[in-house]
Amino acid sequence: MVSARIYPSTRALQVVVTIAEHGSTTACAKALNMTQSAVSKQLLALEQLAGLPLFIRTPYGLSTTEAGRIYVTEARAALGAMENAVLRVAALGSSPNAIKLHILPIMGDRWVIPRFAGFAEAHPEIDVELSTFANNELINQADAAFRFGEGDWPGQSNHYLFGQNVALVGAPHFIARLGGVDRPDDIQKFPLLDHKHTPLRWGEFADAHAISDFTPERITHFGFYALVIRAAIAGQGLALVPRGLIADELESGKLANPKGFGFVSRHAYWLTCPLDRPQRPAMRVFLDWLLHEVSLMPAEYR
Repeated sequence: MVSARIYPSTRALQVVVTIAEHGSTTACAKALNMTQSAVSKQLLALEQLAGLPLFIRTPYGLSTTEAGRIYVTEARAALGAMENAVLRVAALGSSPNAIKLHILPIMGDRWVIPRFAGFAEAHPEIDVELSTFANNELINQADAAFRFGEGDWPGQSNHYLFGQNVALVGAPHFIARLGGVDRPDDIQKFPLLDHKHTPLRWGEFADAHAISDFTPERITHFGFYALVIRAAIAGQGLALVPRGLIADELESGKLANPKGFGFVSRHAYWLTCPLDRPQRPAMRVFLDWLLHEVSLMPAEYR
């Protein structure tokens, strides 16, 4: 028997996940190429269907409620399953000029997509499909995957991109208002921002700078890296971010890196290609382009 229950649309699930990742309907609209009005309508319809609010407004943007966290978790799984099905079927008759990539949302949003137009214009014959909700099975089926870690994935050709150079950052006015950061251990008097799913933790910063008895007053945890960066720009606290992700904000002055403090992490962004099958010519073209783009980055951002 088929249930008569009404389920949310795929677009509505994309909206709720993207709002959670970016912290606002405006950023969601930009990421999904929708109008802000359309995003708001999708969110309203989903909240009416759920019977509960999925987000609340905070000083650093929209944050998920308990119901919202449930929806985001399950929406990511549902979207991943749909992407898995689409890509597996597409692979049955895929073109040699089509490549499938798994990409981390923060990497795509802040680094790959701003540069991708150059590749598309230079190689219009190559179709690139980017997946962001993939499970491990789908990641292993992709032609390549952007990953964050130590570069030790077995069965993969691991290409270092950037990210080991991690900066301590915050909004300039916020840092000045709380007395500045003249020594590494001054961070303990500041609110700290943390992404609970990344290895770039404050303990690693403390160890790198030999800070003993590290007891910060407050650490606010976020589920998405985009919200950590957004909160830092808004003056909500200090954050640890790979310099390559925030080059524009550092150069424009939206974020400051007091005294150049940071550390060299073991973890970074990599592109991995499976070794158990031949690499498509189109994939070799993309890899050459990607590594060239990385080579153009200043050394301090890598």
